Amino acid sequence: MSSENSSADSSADFSADHERQVWDVVVVGAGPAGASAAYAAAVAGRRVLLLEKADLPRYKTCGGGIIGPSRDALPPGFELPLRDRVHAVTFSHNGRFTRTRRSKNMLFGLINRPEFDQQLVEHAEKAGAELRTGVTVSRVEQHGSAVPDRRTVAVVLQGGETLLARAVVGADGSASRIGAHVGVKLDQVDLGLEAEIPVPETVAEDWKGRVLIDWGPIPGSYGWVFPKGDTLTVGVISARGEGAATKRYLEDFIGRLGLAGFEPSISSGHLTRCRADDSPLSRGRVLVCGDAAGLLEPWTREGISFALRSGRLAGEWAVRIAEAHDAVDTRRQALNYAFAVKAGLGVEMAVGKRLLAAFERRPGLFHAALTGFRPAWRAFMDITRGSTSLGELVRNRPIAQRALTALDRRPVADPASEPVTGPDRPGDAEDVTS
Repeated sequence: MSSENSSADSSADFSADHERQVWDVVVVGAGPAGASAAYAAAVAGRRVLLLEKADLPRYKTCGGGIIGPSRDALPPGFELPLRDRVHAVTFSHNGRFTRTRRSKNMLFGLINRPEFDQQLVEHAEKAGAELRTGVTVSRVEQHGSAVPDRRTVAVVLQGGETLLARAVVGADGSASRIGAHVGVKLDQVDLGLEAEIPVPETVAEDWKGRVLIDWGPIPGSYGWVFPKGDTLTVGVISARGEGAATKRYLEDFIGRLGLAGFEPSISSGHLTRCRADDSPLSRGRVLVCGDAAGLLEPWTREGISFALRSGRLAGEWAVRIAEAHDAVDTRRQALNYAFAVKAGLGVEMAVGKRLLAAFERRPGLFHAALTGFRPAWRAFMDITRGSTSLGELVRNRPIAQRALTALDRRPVADPASEPVTGPDRPGDAEDVTS
């Protein structure tokens, strides 16, 4: 076919789509994954509709840590609405053996999700995406009377309205309806509980620039304190099924920090879901990303960087799927998207799963390494700053490969009998590193 004929066909397609209001890409969910997908597709010049069931801005249960990979995945010109810049981390093991490690350079930043998410959406809109809030997607259909042809997906809203698209990106969170359509399979489900606690200026000043990470009493659990001006975000996370123990851990955690006397402005809970290795990332012309795809780091359950990076990839490949004229090309582009996700994020998740399994058995060993073994602390700094990733760390550093292999082979131990070294008083042994 000549280039002139191709151009004429493309113009005809555009004109017909415009008359029938067929969007190139419809993105469901306006969190970091959805906003990133909408931005990537819109900046490519496509007609993009971004759907969100809530009114923006809206609160999300999230620590709000912005590490290097998150920063690097933001749209050009994006100015992070940072509430604090972290230069120190206090580690403790179920409230004991407290030790603070410091860095001359910023480790990561802290944001409030309502502000951060709203700003991401605004960047998508500036790129040309159209936003609709207060709408809930009931289902998507790729066959049937609602679908005019094989190049179209029907997005059915509550109330019966139907939208048409050449490609759909599901970014509608960990309880995703689009994920259910795709057939996402989950391998790990965790419960996070969080409280936003306003504190007096004297308390806020004590926490400024410093976070706390506490390795918890439940296998695989940990807690955190993230300072954000006059408010502390305090939370814990552990495997689902330990609801009562997780709630007790949060209460005890807040109590021993001396924060029980302050009334939280928000108390919330959230389930995080991690994909199985063989879980699909697409079905036909529908892709999933972020929490909807079960993409997050299994050990820390960090999800913002995974949402931003997978969302950008989903937006870019959705453009290619929207341009596909047959099922074979559609399948090819969807497989390319899956390969791109697995080659980067999938490798990090595989290492994270191995770390979580080892951490569940020997949390004290992790605590001792991060507080007393300089290479482990340097690796922590490099990962949070974005100069390396879990995958690159294991691939490029022999000492990390040997350490992870050794952890894989360690037998299950009784945590109560596990030796932990280090000071047992807050504030002791503060190391300064570059």
